Amino acid sequence: MCGMIRLVLFDIDGTLIRTGGAGVRAFAKTFASEFGLPRATETVSFAGRTDVSLVREIFKQHQIEQTPENFARFFDRYPFWLDQYLHQLDVGLCEGVLEFIAGLQQRDEKPMLGLLTGNVRIGAELKLRRYNLWNHFMTGAFADDHEDRNCIAGIAHERGGELLGEKPEGREVIVIGDTAHDIECGKSIGAKVLAVATGGAKLEELKKHTPTWAIKDLRQITVEELLA
Repeated sequence: MCGMIRLVLFDIDGTLIRTGGAGVRAFAKTFASEFGLPRATETVSFAGRTDVSLVREIFKQHQIEQTPENFARFFDRYPFWLDQYLHQLDVGLCEGVLEFIAGLQQRDEKPMLGLLTGNVRIGAELKLRRYNLWNHFMTGAFADDHEDRNCIAGIAHERGGELLGEKPEGREVIVIGDTAHDIECGKSIGAKVLAVATGGAKLEELKKHTPTWAIKDLRQITVEELLA
């Protein structure tokens, strides 16, 4: 089995789904309702970031104490608003996602599918259940586990290994994402990286970060090409 792809880790936002800005709006609404900050999200960039690091940055900007109580105050309320916006906004699957996942699952020696995301776990679940994707993934790591994306990658790698019975080598892992952050965190665990330009980053910009593959969307590569 050495050398075959045993674990495929997916980013969520801009890779599997587009939420129409539901996450950003839920962040803004939570800061407005819980902390009295109606414009809290206007000065931060969300692409490729972790939820916890974003909350920490906004706390710093507005001199809010970074206490466990304040983080809990935010994340206790955030899922409510996220769920509301996911059902109000124009959200949908990225191109080729269902066919690509089906192709992976139909292989005789199918790899384990997992998540590698900057979302907190409940946010990831709400987003993916909206499109019946959650149950496709057997493992994963989230912003609850660590606020640094490279550390999240390491945790996802370890958890995949626990379920597989042994930790796969980096070359037996593929990370799929839509930002430079996804490319770098995949490299941090020695994985192959498939970059997709479905989340806003231009294809040429993604190529500058030298992923293993860079494509417009998941319709442009077959599972056979990826796993060869």
